[in-house]
Amino acid sequence: MSDKKVRVRFAPSPTGPLHLGGVRTALYNYLFARQTGGDFLLRIEDTDQTRFVPGAEEYIIESLKWLGIMFDEGPGKEGDYAPYRQSERKPMYRQYAEQLVNAGHAYYAFDTSEELEVMRENLQKAGSTSPSYNHITRNSMKNSLTLPADEVQRRLESGDAYVIRIKMPRNEEVHLEDIVRGVVVVNTNTLDDKVLFKSDGMPTYHLANIVDDYLMKITHVIRGEEWLPSAPTHVLLYRYLGWEADMPQFAHLPLILKPDGNGKLSKRDGDRLGFPVFPLQWTDPFSGEVSSGYRESGYFKEAVINILALLGWHPTDNQELFSLEELVKAFSLEKVSKAGAKFDFEKAKWFNREYLKNTSDAELANAVRPYAEAMQINCDDAFLAGVCRLMKERATFIKDIAEEGRYLFFAPDSYDENTLSKKWKPESAAQVRSLTDYLLASPEYTHDVLEQRGKAWLEENKVGFGAIMPVFRVLLTGVGAGPGIFDICVLLGSAEVSARIEKGLAAMAGR
Repeated sequence: MSDKKVRVRFAPSPTGPLHLGGVRTALYNYLFARQTGGDFLLRIEDTDQTRFVPGAEEYIIESLKWLGIMFDEGPGKEGDYAPYRQSERKPMYRQYAEQLVNAGHAYYAFDTSEELEVMRENLQKAGSTSPSYNHITRNSMKNSLTLPADEVQRRLESGDAYVIRIKMPRNEEVHLEDIVRGVVVVNTNTLDDKVLFKSDGMPTYHLANIVDDYLMKITHVIRGEEWLPSAPTHVLLYRYLGWEADMPQFAHLPLILKPDGNGKLSKRDGDRLGFPVFPLQWTDPFSGEVSSGYRESGYFKEAVINILALLGWHPTDNQELFSLEELVKAFSLEKVSKAGAKFDFEKAKWFNREYLKNTSDAELANAVRPYAEAMQINCDDAFLAGVCRLMKERATFIKDIAEEGRYLFFAPDSYDENTLSKKWKPESAAQVRSLTDYLLASPEYTHDVLEQRGKAWLEENKVGFGAIMPVFRVLLTGVGAGPGIFDICVLLGSAEVSARIEKGLAAMAGR
């Protein structure tokens, strides 16, 4: 298959919002396709209509678009293999299910849900820990393997409900070469006769994904570890349908694990620990429940991409910050780990801080303005960019710049008592006024000039920096810590500095 053009697909089900694990699967498929000059397809696997959730497909597409994971073919971007929704491909699946029956690799099963439940209960009573419809139990059930041929025909003609199940062979070893996991060998005695075609006329995932991957000429199936137990069944289906020579290469990705303890990362973990597990905010159309998303929480899409890329894949060097283009060059399926990767939301915030710091002041100003306007802050672009320049080293999210930098927009109405209780002395008021006058008397008003004049004043008056500068900062901003004090002075301008200091000294009168 090495001489074929690489074609990969991301095939989510529209049963709700796209989980981070699904996003990472889409990302790895995208990176592999771009790296090899191949095609990346989006296919909506909506064969289970009972679990269909309105708005889920649109959510999936919008999530990928926000993150820059652009597909070459898919819904709304039709290619030679359209349609890309399995529900719209429904008529084509039956022929392949019937082909398997006619070849003796599948059979009709007429069992009712009640009969299936009785079978499971009897097996559990007999000590079975995983009761299933398999090469043993099928012999006592109502199917085309146990019923007379004329009765099977009568049931089919009279419209009796049935499913089509794969006829799993007995005691056969199925070999699968996985790019991530190496050679996987499974004995068919451990596998059940999975349903391939349902009574509602729709295929299950097991049949539909095989048929679609073959017809769409998919060369590599890169998907989550949860599908590994089903992979031997899929290998057999390729063989039984006569497509074994065109079977794609498999790569089963490790799970994204919860930050604490064991197990797969879930929405409950995010709710419990206070971080999103979805790329975008999601509103459940049935319950109205709103789940947080990375976009609405203030994360840069680049940070989310980096978080996910490094969950299970390790670059050859220690680089941590990648653009999407750099990831395309560096990514390798062979370097994807077999072991699950714990999600570290503190690391996620670190990534966001790094991207925030590396964003230009002008870009940040545009992003911060909606938050500033919500706080009834009215300022020009230059001032807002200046605030961003001072605050971005200290912020994790864009909103932090406006919220934590509030004192840069508004003169303080209260003053940090912790600092004042330690630093305020009887002579502090006179010293602050003298320092302010000296600073503002300079004809040149830049950071370097103010810093030089500040040092000169301290030296001339024999006052230590720690004795007066914390007081000066509190009277100017109301808080005891923040960006460089001379940077703040330059941003505010001499008139505002003078007015704030006078206001602060008035508040300290009689202290």
